[in-house]
Amino acid sequence: MEKYVCTVCGYVYDPAEGDVDAGIPAGTAFADLPEDWVCPVCGTEKDGFEPEE
Repeated sequence: MEKYVCTVCGYVYDPAEGDVDAGIPAGTAFADLPEDWVCPVCGTEKDGFEPEE
């Protein structure tokens, strides 16, 4: 699964790790994150992320 990077702060969403603090279990693809999910570091919305190169 592809990692995604926050274009504001550089946080990397890794599907292998999920976002435990937000209740997102490991193995959750970026596309499957809830639409209201935001960057846990800076609060940027999902559309502020780009695939990691």
